[in-house]
Amino acid sequence: MKSIPSHELSRRGFIRSLSRTALVLPFADILALAAPAQQQAPAPGKLGPQERSYETKPVAPPPGPKSPLEGTPLGVTFTDVAAQCGLSMETIYGGKLTNKYLLETTGCGLAFYDYDSDGWQDLFFVNGWRLEGFPAGQEPRCHLFKNNRDGTFTDVTKGSGLEHKTGWGQACCVGDYNNDGHDDLFVTYYGQNVLYRNNGNGTFTDVTEKAGLTQPGPKIRWNTGCTFVDYDRDGHLDLFVANYVDFDLKTAPLPEDGPCTYKGILVACGPPGLAGGRNILYHNNGDSTFADVSEKSGMWTAVGTYGLSVAASDLDNDGWPDIYVANDSAPATLYQNQHDGTFRDIAIEAGAALSAEAKPQAGMGVSIGDYNRDGNMDVVKTNFAGDTDSLYTNTGDAVFEDRTYPGGLGENTRLLGWGVGFFDMNNDGWPDILMSNGHVYPEVDKSKADLKYAEHKYLYRNLQNGRFEDVTNQGGTGILANVPARGCAFGDFDNDGDIDVVVSCINSVPQLLRCDSVLNRSWIKIKLVGVKSNRSGIGSRVVVTATTNPAATKPLQQAEELRSGGSYFSQNDLRLHFGLDQAKKVDTVEIRWLSGHVDVIRNLDVNLSYIIQEGGTILKAESLKPAKLKT
Repeated sequence: MKSIPSHELSRRGFIRSLSRTALVLPFADILALAAPAQQQAPAPGKLGPQERSYETKPVAPPPGPKSPLEGTPLGVTFTDVAAQCGLSMETIYGGKLTNKYLLETTGCGLAFYDYDSDGWQDLFFVNGWRLEGFPAGQEPRCHLFKNNRDGTFTDVTKGSGLEHKTGWGQACCVGDYNNDGHDDLFVTYYGQNVLYRNNGNGTFTDVTEKAGLTQPGPKIRWNTGCTFVDYDRDGHLDLFVANYVDFDLKTAPLPEDGPCTYKGILVACGPPGLAGGRNILYHNNGDSTFADVSEKSGMWTAVGTYGLSVAASDLDNDGWPDIYVANDSAPATLYQNQHDGTFRDIAIEAGAALSAEAKPQAGMGVSIGDYNRDGNMDVVKTNFAGDTDSLYTNTGDAVFEDRTYPGGLGENTRLLGWGVGFFDMNNDGWPDILMSNGHVYPEVDKSKADLKYAEHKYLYRNLQNGRFEDVTNQGGTGILANVPARGCAFGDFDNDGDIDVVVSCINSVPQLLRCDSVLNRSWIKIKLVGVKSNRSGIGSRVVVTATTNPAATKPLQQAEELRSGGSYFSQNDLRLHFGLDQAKKVDTVEIRWLSGHVDVIRNLDVNLSYIIQEGGTILKAESLKPAKLKT
């Protein structure tokens, strides 16, 4: 039998994926998308209208068996408690009313980050800059807030070592890169990134240069999303950093240069027409230093560019972490781990790169989770205004079907999405979805278009049948409030057993959306401590099995992985949270460590937070005492 070249197999796989999802394209266009010649960053093109050709009409999900949950009261509300919790600082980023450059539009991320390991989620906010600069002593800086365990926070930035760096901050991610038991912090910038070593005493040390992360060369990098990921499974966390545009303020185009317009108004130019940046992969040498392995690992062979948000996960269930990148105005990237230190972009052939109509989209944020509980990790991605967001269902081995319309996410096309998360808001054991929205151009407030810069969120309830229901109007004032949102992170700041959300708002104060539930459902939290695996346990998969309802015919089984980074430029609580509905006990907790070791722990009590060490040792099992917000 005649052998078939590997690139031909890839193209055939892509064509098969189109058949599965009923996408229709001319055959020549299909081959052009899959051709190896496309595996390079697109060259800069002509500047012009920024419409991006994403206008899509809302489409209701096709009729099917109705879930008994549909139309029922939500039982959960989200209230913004940022002001009474002491979160009054503003995230400064670009001009308030108008933007001259694309650099002013992206905004910042933030983190739920228990930096002092006391079991309470603290908060870290990335901050930005403005073109005109600031007087000495008035520069905006990143902020670290300590959780006071009473529902309030105290700004402890001064003296922490985090207050020295200023500039166009972007994203943050957390992981114990030196395996000393203290989770460290990485912050990306337009310009030079920063690695902060957690000293374990409430202070941090900038070890960027010492760790080998100084970025050489004349070009100013626009670093964006980041993730700590042990891609070679050697027990040391490596580091991936997405890049957006090769951007120089000295030569960057002004709105009138194109002219660059949106809905008939002049706006910041790009990213179409600008040179895309190259993603970076740093290998951890095991001695607290890193080596840039971007080119030899295959990072620069991806089809898409203009990288923004990043999520690492084992999408093909082979035990090795892969990396997904949401790209703006280009096909998404899915770096499949080849187990030999290299990656291959399979996003197009895997069916996770384009819209349901086989068009590139303006991807902003990304989250990964098993929303249909089949043991495969699925992907949700936020996109530009006028387009749907994306729901890619993993059918196994990293083969995806676009379920945006059947899944119920095609109903909304109006708002512009940024931060996003699969999270179990009602503790029923099925991941729901929240999206933070806000337009990219502040100028829309002055336009004749029926658009606003500040937008409300989308909240979707999992109907447990492969579909989501838009329950935004039931979500409470925190969901319905119009804000210019960017990054958002998910975690239980008040330790009451449900998931809260913190949102970074551009040129405004943040939101802290406290989740209040009347459902009285069970849950457990699991914090991992690696031994042979990386100390943070990042990349490990946890499978929880429990009988959630006395009338259930079989136990509920749900899987989740511990990840660094994600959403839009943000970091979630590193404690894995599992809603358990009416379960009285957890039958089993199976932990598949990245080292390959598997622990199975049986018969655990519910409504407890567990710290579990690789090898199956329960280091701590504690009943959390919910914080009572002072009045």
